[in-house]
This record gives sequence, structure tokens and C-alpha cells, in this order.
Amino acid sequence: MPQKAQLIALETQRATDTVSDKNAESVNTLFSALAHPLRMQVLRVMRADSFSVSELCAAFSVRQSALSHHLKILTDAGFLARRHEGTATFYRRQLPEGKHQALRQQILDEIDEESMPADLVAGLEAVQRLREGHSAAFFRDRGKEIRKQQESIASWEDYSRATLHLLDRAGNFEQSAFIEVGPGDGALLGDLAKRSAAVCALDNSEEMLRAAQHNTREIPNIEFHLGEPKTLIAQRGTFAAAVVNMVLHHAADPEALVHDTALLLRPGGELIISDLCPHDQAWAREHCGDLWLGFSPEDLRAWAVTAGLEHCAELFFAQRNGFQIQVQHFKRC
Repeated sequence: MPQKAQLIALETQRATDTVSDKNAESVNTLFSALAHPLRMQVLRVMRADSFSVSELCAAFSVRQSALSHHLKILTDAGFLARRHEGTATFYRRQLPEGKHQALRQQILDEIDEESMPADLVAGLEAVQRLREGHSAAFFRDRGKEIRKQQESIASWEDYSRATLHLLDRAGNFEQSAFIEVGPGDGALLGDLAKRSAAVCALDNSEEMLRAAQHNTREIPNIEFHLGEPKTLIAQRGTFAAAVVNMVLHHAADPEALVHDTALLLRPGGELIISDLCPHDQAWAREHCGDLWLGFSPEDLRAWAVTAGLEHCAELFFAQRNGFQIQVQHFKRC
């Protein structure tokens, strides 16, 4: 365990002498979960990615039965979240929440500063090569199923659920307005409308805007606008939150889109961006209209800072086909 994290653990343990048994049990569970070097390394490698159980076994050279025990401990302690996709189970880091949210975040920050051993770095590189191979094989066999490919690249359920989770975590917006840039067929608009007083659906495609309008025709508090964020000059600084899901890799100038969307937010406004991490599947340009093969988290954070935003949180989702989704949460300064 990193030295600072050990000091925090000792100080917290002393503090439990004066709190209730229930609180003490909660703190003990928290630090018991960190009391094994392998579990610390699992949290470290999940800083910017999610992994299946088989991938983690390969990266750590550990039997599945042994690793599953450690994953269960971290999950029960609230450090990891898991989801099932077919026969595979994927794990990712859970965003710190609850009574010990600040303490959890401090622990994770300390863990992230630790360097990984060379054999673990090599194991992760091998996992990445395996993902690339699976991705190439997956789409080679399904090249004609163009309609399904977009969903195969990135699971809508993953990033939409994460978007709503981050918004709910950020606060109550029932009296405020949201904007979704590039709402597609409008699948998320209904959930956004439930959480706000009004939703602006903005798209530069007339066809997609009509589809979104048709699919949400029974929801009264949604307005539809054709154009780009930079065209809504009159509404700058008015929105409490903006959502940009799987749009940047279709944009001619993704950095400018981030900047222009940020201008629409009021001070303290939230921006949720979902997009692909970097990949090498060039076929996506032709079959899915992608202009960019994903973005590094560092690039998205740099663009956000330039646009006057601060970084709040990030989530990563690995897909069975080798692609990875990132969901980034920013706040306007």
C-alpha cells in the first residue's frame, strides 16, 4: 500500500474508536479491501480502462478462481462495478460515492501515482494485442451487417446509463435546461426530459432530427434545433448540462465542438462527453461515417481545459469486440 494511503488507514482506524460500530465496520471494510498487493494493482490498472475476468487473469498471470475472490472483495467494498455481457463479466472502477467519498477518492489518487511493475505492463500490452485481434476477427466475419456495426462498436446502454448516472450524481436539475448535441434517434431525450424543465435537441442532420422528433413526439418539454453549437449564440450561458454522446468522432473539428458546447453552459454547468478511445479499425470511416479513430482521454481533457472546463470524473467500458468507450464529465469554471 502506498505510504500516504497507509497513514490515512491508520488515522482512520484510530478515529473508529469514537464512532458507532456501524461506521467502524464500514471503514474497516474499506481498508480491508486494500490489504492485499494484488487488489491494489487491480485498482491501479483500472484507472483508465475496464477488463473482463479472463483479460485480468492474463495480465496478472493468476488463476481465475483466485482472482475472482479478490474481485469480489473489491466489488463488495464499492471499489469496483461489474456488468455481464453474454458469457463475459467486465469490471471497472466505481466512482467514489457515499459517506467516505472524499476518503475513497484520496486513496485512489494515491494508488494512481504508483508505477506498475514491468511484468504487469507487459501483461497489459498482451491483452491489448489480444483485443485488437478479436476486433479484427469480429468485424471481418460481420462486414455486411452495417446497421448492427454501430452498436457493435459501442454499446448504447453502457454510455447512456453512465451519462445519466453522472448527471444524477451532479445534482438536481428539475428547474433547469439541458441540451443534447447530436441526439441521434432521440433514445436518450426522454430520460433527459424527466430530469429537467426543458431539453434542447441539437443536430446538424435534418433526417436524424426528424427521427428524434418522431420518437419523442409525446414528450412536451423538448425543443428541436437544426445546426451546430456555435449557431445557438442567443442561448450561450443558459444550460445547466450538455450531453455529447458518440458525436466527436463524426465532427470535422472535435476540439471546436467541445469549445462551442462549453460556451452554452452556465457557470458551474455540467458537460458529459462519451466517445471511443483510440483504435485502429479504419473500416469504421467507410461503414459508419467516422472521421476520427477515437480520442485519447488526455486530448479530451486538454480540449476541455482550453474551453474553460474542469475535469470531474471519467468512466471506461471495454467491449467484447476490442473497442473501448470513455465517458468524461466536466464542469464549467
